[in-house]
Amino acid sequence: MNFTITNKDKYTLVVSNVDKLDTTCAPELKSELVYLNKTDVRNIIIDMGRTRYCDSSGLSALLVANRLCKGVNGTLVICALQEPVMKLVQISQLESVLSITPTVEEAVDLLYMEEIEKDVNKED
Repeated sequence: MNFTITNKDKYTLVVSNVDKLDTTCAPELKSELVYLNKTDVRNIIIDMGRTRYCDSSGLSALLVANRLCKGVNGTLVICALQEPVMKLVQISQLESVLSITPTVEEAVDLLYMEEIEKDVNKED
């Protein structure tokens, strides 16, 4: 399986098991993300630690995930980007658009902090 999906308490973890996130598997990731969105998943963490290469279709899948999460007042966090993938994100000037953390643990912390912030803002 190209992607492992694990539902947690306040988020869903999607682990990319592919070496290359390109035109051969990016559509599968997009469809998984759309399915998660349709099943009321608001917060998604995508662990890219095993992915050494990403092309424009892979970036497109990540941007779709970001848009879907924002559309339901949720958060997307991408973590564990390897150097070549991070360079592509930087060249594409997407590091200001996407939430990126070095580890899954930091992604979880960021998600929980954003959830607390949303709860506090609701009370105001």
